[in-house]
Amino acid sequence: MKYSWQIQTLTDEQQALRDKLADELHISPVAAALLVRRGITTREEASAFVHPSLSQLHDPMLMLGMREAEQRLSQAIDNGEKILIYGDYDVDGTTAVALMYRFLKSFYTNIDYYIPDRYTEGYGISFRGIDYAQQQGCTLIIALDCGIKSVDKVEYARLRNIDFIICDHHTPGDEIPKAVAVMDSKQANDPYPFKHLSGCGVGFKLAQAYAQTHNMSFEQALTPLLELLAMSIASDIVPLTGENRVLAYFGIQQISTTPSVGLQGLMRMTGLEGQQVNISDLVYRIGPRLNACGRIKSGRAAVELLISDDDAVATEIAQTIEAFNSERKEKDESITQEALQQLEADPEHPNKHTNVAYGPQWHRGVLGIVASRLTENYYRPTIVLADTDDGLIAGSARSVGGFDIYTAIDSCRDLLTNFGGHMFAAGLSMLPQNLPEFKRRFEEYVAAHITDEQLVPVIRVEEELQLSDIDKQFYNVLRHLEPFGPDNPHPRFVTRALINNRYTKRVGKLGEHLKLDLTDRSLAITGIAFGKGEMATFIQNGNAVDVCYSIEQNTYNGVTSLQMKVEDIIPAT
Repeated sequence: MKYSWQIQTLTDEQQALRDKLADELHISPVAAALLVRRGITTREEASAFVHPSLSQLHDPMLMLGMREAEQRLSQAIDNGEKILIYGDYDVDGTTAVALMYRFLKSFYTNIDYYIPDRYTEGYGISFRGIDYAQQQGCTLIIALDCGIKSVDKVEYARLRNIDFIICDHHTPGDEIPKAVAVMDSKQANDPYPFKHLSGCGVGFKLAQAYAQTHNMSFEQALTPLLELLAMSIASDIVPLTGENRVLAYFGIQQISTTPSVGLQGLMRMTGLEGQQVNISDLVYRIGPRLNACGRIKSGRAAVELLISDDDAVATEIAQTIEAFNSERKEKDESITQEALQQLEADPEHPNKHTNVAYGPQWHRGVLGIVASRLTENYYRPTIVLADTDDGLIAGSARSVGGFDIYTAIDSCRDLLTNFGGHMFAAGLSMLPQNLPEFKRRFEEYVAAHITDEQLVPVIRVEEELQLSDIDKQFYNVLRHLEPFGPDNPHPRFVTRALINNRYTKRVGKLGEHLKLDLTDRSLAITGIAFGKGEMATFIQNGNAVDVCYSIEQNTYNGVTSLQMKVEDIIPAT
């Protein structure tokens, strides 16, 4: 795939701030520029950013609905009511349920939890879940990572004398459910300072409010829950700024040093036990395994693992989850190939602005993953659909940079039975007879609103570097910018006119990857370029290349050095 390298520049004002910051902190101008681009312009702001503190968290009572939620929760506990903790089946939902369950279980036992079935109930609050609450004698449901659009479900519960507290972070609809309390900082009139918490993060703020009101120790009551926040923040792709950065920072520390018994069981399966983890480990190794539970069978397995305090039980559940993940990978790969073949068989596909693939028998648990794979192949807004057990067609949508796929789907809402999500990802369902018209109108809307630039994947480059810029002090600044994620991206750089030093070669089973050994005729650096094996001969023949990359540490034979992790590589311009 061809990429557009978008090399960022500083304004005159930003350049002055960069130079001042470089002088005050005794760092290179290149390193100071990284801070300035993240809105860090003073020594004090730099200190707060690179040394996060839990004191930087906002007062949870600032959130709309929080006071009512805390009071209703306190009332339920004081009166001995049975509480049902309800969450979605993905990582954000299951970590949120585990967080609230672990928090309440530490001092209150009359609780239960519920994860809807992806296939028979679908996303969010279900009538079946409310019926379960009534059967179990629950009078309060705490909904996590869902509920903001469940107007009819909340009313259904109210008629059965069941109250709702909603902790959500998705885009609200036109009508807010008439729950006892609705907490979602995306509500238009919510004064909460940070608008991008995960669903688990909103649940954490409720726990924080209760602990604060009842003079509970933060360290004892809340700190053990931070590992769950880190997993939800990493997997739900929310901005890694503000409170999310603080929560993820301390959550990653906890996972690396004192993970819970359940999480330790899963880390054992992934080879992460005893290791210093990072956001990438959570996104690519822990998250997919937790997600596999809901995709293949039930999200309850993820919650069971995350609330377990028995090592043998945790190990057994982790092994089951590992099997789910293996099955998920097999289905993901086979359906992706079928979907690609379907798109390629459409003679109109080269001229379209969207990918819409439909396989009646495709496993619905991996449709979101397949949508992401198709987006990687054809960089367009993508929807992948399959039949449901109740006669509908349902699926997942994924967007491309800067294009709001939720709004595009919303433009076709009269053809849908349900939909939800946000700018970058969404879910939807419809009657089978509506699919042709939906495909036509979805394509029509996207074609009219997407720009040519949005149809080309962009790599945002922080700086053009010389190899002499890459030293231990510079890497130390990079390390202190972690954890990386949306709105705090892993810095990418460009170095131009590099040539083969000695050992550039193809690697991988099929020679599909490239091991680089490059020089600017003064200094040399190594690197790895996945999927770029075809460039080997060009470089070995002495041709110069421009390289776009991030910087990472590599340890080999006990020797640690800095290397390039290559994003893209092209003939030198």
